[in-house]
Amino acid sequence: MEDTKPLQPPTRIAWEQFFATQARVMALRSTCTRLSVGCVVVRDKRMIASGYNGSIAGDVHCTDVGCRIVDGHCVRAIHAEQNALLQCAKFGVSTDGADLYVTHLPCLNCTKSLIQAGVARVFYEKSYRPDPYAKELLEFAGVEVIQVDSSMNSLCENFMEAQ
Repeated sequence: MEDTKPLQPPTRIAWEQFFATQARVMALRSTCTRLSVGCVVVRDKRMIASGYNGSIAGDVHCTDVGCRIVDGHCVRAIHAEQNALLQCAKFGVSTDGADLYVTHLPCLNCTKSLIQAGVARVFYEKSYRPDPYAKELLEFAGVEVIQVDSSMNSLCENFMEAQ
């Protein structure tokens, strides 16, 4: 009888890296031509919702007809964090105590929404137009903010090498 070595599985990535990567994948669905943002809401190490920035369901997309700019902002797009939180509301899923993984640091309005929704921690990969008042509100509400690295590019390369 021949001895065989068990196959060595690839190194498992940490939960934070896994969910940050999921947010990056969600950003690939974005229909915003200015910035692609993705978000996942996680509770008990399970994704309970996801979102990306783009038009409301059924409307035309910025990628098809261009942005609708008012006061320097595209008013056609809804933010990834809002989409994910509203998905929870639509399906009756509580976000109290949840973690939110997002590709970019949330804006002021998204910050207020996630605080009101009871999000406990925000994990973000990149800082984009950080708002001092948003930072102040997060600290006041006791929401932990943690920068993470999805390492998505190296993860894809490692996966392809293992195949």
